[in-house]
Amino acid sequence: MFVADRLLPLKAVLVGVIFSFLLPQPGIALSLNEVVANAQNVYEKTDDLKANFLQEVSIKSLGKTNREEGTFYFKKPRQMVWDYTLPKAKKMVISAKTVWLYIPADNVVYVQNAEEVFKTQVIVRFLSGLGKLADDFNITFARSADADKDGDFLLKLIPQSRDFGIKELFLTLNKQFHISQVNFTDSYGNATRLIFRNIKVNNSLPEKFFNFIPPPGTEIYRNR
Repeated sequence: MFVADRLLPLKAVLVGVIFSFLLPQPGIALSLNEVVANAQNVYEKTDDLKANFLQEVSIKSLGKTNREEGTFYFKKPRQMVWDYTLPKAKKMVISAKTVWLYIPADNVVYVQNAEEVFKTQVIVRFLSGLGKLADDFNITFARSADADKDGDFLLKLIPQSRDFGIKELFLTLNKQFHISQVNFTDSYGNATRLIFRNIKVNNSLPEKFFNFIPPPGTEIYRNR
């Protein structure tokens, strides 16, 4: 088994995932460069973060949409935990070198080289590169108005590299430059929507939090 095969509903996670730094003054419109710069400043001041997430993946070949919820953890550089609680428990732990996908109901864990996941999982790759948005993407406002009725900034990101796996990605930043939503469609026509809520930053998450030890008796499958 391969981690990506078990994670189609996961394929898919925000850019500078997240936090308050500089607020626009009421009545003053920000340019695209200012919006991107503020998001970058927020990311630079973030060592780690925790957020609740809602993930919806519409699988074109099956004609159905999978909806999952849980808690997301991120720590620089390139460490993540996706702790799914609904509709069923599973956990994906990403360290600098290794990825573990643990499915308690099956009593199995799938292990894979982290570099392969960073290359093939769009959302994981996107989140791992949050610090260089302007280097990796051509960025524009998603429509003629730079913000929606709630004052959130709507951005369209086109990867500069063809091997990213998608043609474009849509990002919503709230007034505090937190990323509140990510939308994209992959090369197979599967559409992903990811929403983040209750974001907390700089929680001093320990390194060991991003290392997984399988419970006794768990079957381990390694992708070679």
